[in-house]
Amino acid sequence: MPKYDNFKNINESFPSKNMLFTEGCVEGFDSEKLQFWPNAERYGNSMINDYNSGVVGWTDWNILLDERGGPNHVQNFCFAPIHANTKTGELIYTPTYYYIGHFSKFIKPGALRVSTTTSRSVIESTSFKNKDGKIVTVVMNKTDTKIEYKLTIGSSETIVEIAPRAMQTLIY
Repeated sequence: MPKYDNFKNINESFPSKNMLFTEGCVEGFDSEKLQFWPNAERYGNSMINDYNSGVVGWTDWNILLDERGGPNHVQNFCFAPIHANTKTGELIYTPTYYYIGHFSKFIKPGALRVSTTTSRSVIESTSFKNKDGKIVTVVMNKTDTKIEYKLTIGSSETIVEIAPRAMQTLIY
């Protein structure tokens, strides 16, 4: 029986199978943390690493929950990218919603993941080639410092800055 230490081994052993990440949810609900950016950074880290490991799709367990982080049948209330106040009808978009948007808005159906490497251990990135030929790179900086880095595509290079505690999408 083959050993599956990581997604790469699974992809190599089963190249005709696609892996889909489902049921993402990282935090128990706390109404004081609806705008807590570290939750979004955990999603960003997971999504970048999952895509870089061979996942072809990523979905949240609950994209929309009520103002208590429910409902659910076992009362384990949790965060969602969007919470709805059922009394006022207001929608509360959490930072996680915006981080997921870097992937869902710019990486189109049918895009292929392309090789991405970083020479700086403090930033994370993943890249895709859309069917129209455009390359989309999502970069995340989880530090408290603005970072300048060199983006190289083929023989072209440019200097890019990313703000502290930020995610950015580059399209070329």
